[in-house]
Amino acid sequence: MAAERGKASSRAFRVGPERGGERLDRFLAAEVSACGLSLSRTRLKALIEAGCVAVDDALVTDASFCVRAGQTIGLEVPAATDAAPVGQDIPLNVAFEDDHLLVIDKPAGLVVHPAAGHLDGTLVNALIAHCGASLSGIGGVRRPGIVHRLDKDTSGLMVVAKTDEAHHGLAKTFADHGKTLSLTREYLCLAWGTPTRASGVIDAPLGRHAVDREKIAIVPEARGRHAVTHWRALERFGADASLIACRLETGRTHQIRVHMASMGHPLLGDPVYGQGFKSKAARLSPQAQAALKALARQALHAAVLGFAHPVTGAPLHFESAPPRDMLDLQAALAAGAK
Repeated sequence: MAAERGKASSRAFRVGPERGGERLDRFLAAEVSACGLSLSRTRLKALIEAGCVAVDDALVTDASFCVRAGQTIGLEVPAATDAAPVGQDIPLNVAFEDDHLLVIDKPAGLVVHPAAGHLDGTLVNALIAHCGASLSGIGGVRRPGIVHRLDKDTSGLMVVAKTDEAHHGLAKTFADHGKTLSLTREYLCLAWGTPTRASGVIDAPLGRHAVDREKIAIVPEARGRHAVTHWRALERFGADASLIACRLETGRTHQIRVHMASMGHPLLGDPVYGQGFKSKAARLSPQAQAALKALARQALHAAVLGFAHPVTGAPLHFESAPPRDMLDLQAALAAGAK
């Protein structure tokens, strides 16, 4: 399996009519064996208890859970690692902290957890130094405390678990996607062009690109994961660009970046999904062109994060203004549109 070679691996299995009622660990053991993968039932049970298995996108940590026909079972096998990350004195902008969790305002450029090419200097290294032994360990060796993540070049608010109790509660909240549990995630982005409507909803399943496996794409429902983004235009800068707020109903990898590109409005500075719009930079004012070059990343910021405290139940709400590079670009776009 890929994880045995130092790479993370994700699989999804559909429960057929004849398999309904089986224990989760037995179902997975049969499925991975049929795929030719080498994972013992003991190892699968450990992965289930570590929060690496989801049933219809809801985290399940009980190996004896009975699966039902029609359900989709997602399995993530963390990449193997030779050594645990160490604490590093990396400054953190902490918006909130108590004995169970902390909310940080992540700067652009900071990788969330160690991976190939980024074995240190990550948010996890900073968290280990900040929290010490209190950091929740159920996320795996390379990503203790991490419940959700932001792309390296996306800035903004993230919540991190300090205890296993908080980690389980937060994982359940994020797996629920705000359907029955309190969760609000809103991002601000600068996108190319101006939408013809003031607001809308993008409901399009996402999965790995058929050719470029490093990219995410809109794919047929049968092989994709449900993904919904609610957007509204906040400000238009002539015909060239817009400030848009995106509220996530689901939280898939690169969701906003792919969804916005799908409606013809990729994010400014996006090196992956906005490549076809590079020539449009020539239409911007010299000041906006300079600000876009200085940004050197996708113009995306996690601005609002709200959820119920996983231990106390208290409502928590946080807001973060975009960092200086995005504000400078926004100001230059506004000035050029006058």
